[in-house]
Parts: sequence; structure tokens; C-alpha cells
Amino acid sequence: MNNYRVNTHYAKALFMLADEADMGRVADDMRLVSAVCAENRELAVIFANPVIRPDKKSAVVRELFGGRVSDITMAFLLFVVKKNRSVNLRGICDSYLDLYREHLGIVKTDLVTHQPVDDEASRLIVEMVEHYTGKRVELHAATDARMLGGFKLEFDHNMYDARLRTKLLKMRQEFAKNDYESKL
Repeated sequence: MNNYRVNTHYAKALFMLADEADMGRVADDMRLVSAVCAENRELAVIFANPVIRPDKKSAVVRELFGGRVSDITMAFLLFVVKKNRSVNLRGICDSYLDLYREHLGIVKTDLVTHQPVDDEASRLIVEMVEHYTGKRVELHAATDARMLGGFKLEFDHNMYDARLRTKLLKMRQEFAKNDYESKL
């Protein structure tokens, strides 16, 4: 269950708890926890199961992240589990990372193309997004084999859709209107 309100409240609490020196370390820890939660389906099932007691979930958290994350992060993760919000752990991590990027003036940019993008195209996209937003850019490029051509660019709650499929759908809608046909 992804509850935006819960995720942002817990993330803000951790952000205020971590001082300037710890913010970067906590951000690295949140990336790790988010990646582990995303890749491990069994962990998500354990965290979502209300029958499993919080002390068992805390033991799982200690086993997985003990020695790999900072003390402040471990205390926070155990607090989240104790408050029965472990199902929201990945969302909390992602919300913290959004706050951290905002604090540093960085905008996360997702680029999806059919084929891998070369360095020159990546550099141009980064420059254009930096010029548009006035912030530094953290580019995440991915490929989608189902995409016919073009690209999709998402940043700062904006999306530029230049996929071939989208253009074909727009053309199909325009042809369906057919303004030149008599309406008898």
C-alpha cells in the first residue's frame, strides 16, 4: 500500500532528525533500503502481512541492514516497523530521497528510449532540463523494447512524450474526426 501522506510525514521526520552531516549518509541508506525492498518480493510480503508481529519484522530489518546502514537510519527503520508502517518503507525511502534532492537543488529526470542513449544526447538532455528548471539534473536513462521509437522524458512533475506510438494515436484521432467528410 502506497500512502503518500504517511510516506511524506515519516520522510520529513527523518529529514529533520538528520543533521547536515548525516543527510548524505542517510540518503545513501535510503537508496539501499529502497533497492532491497524493490528487488525482494518476499520482504514486501513480510512487511505487508499484519499477522507477523513487529518484533519479528524488526529482527528481519536488523538482519538485513545491521552494519550496512548508519545508527540513525537503523533506529528510524525500527521505529517505522514498531509503528506498523513497514508496508510503507519503500515509499518513505523514496519520499526522503525526493526531499534530499529538493534540498540540494537537484531534479530527478527519467528518460525512456527504445535504444540506449549515447553520451552526447544525454549531455544535451541534461543541459536542456537544467536550463528549463534552473536546477542540477540527476538523469536516469532506461530502455523499453516495446517502444517503437522516440522518447519519453519526465522531470519535476512534467512529462514530454515524443514516442512514435503517441504520435500515431494522435494522427488516428485526427483522421477519425474527418472534418472534410459530409455530415449527412
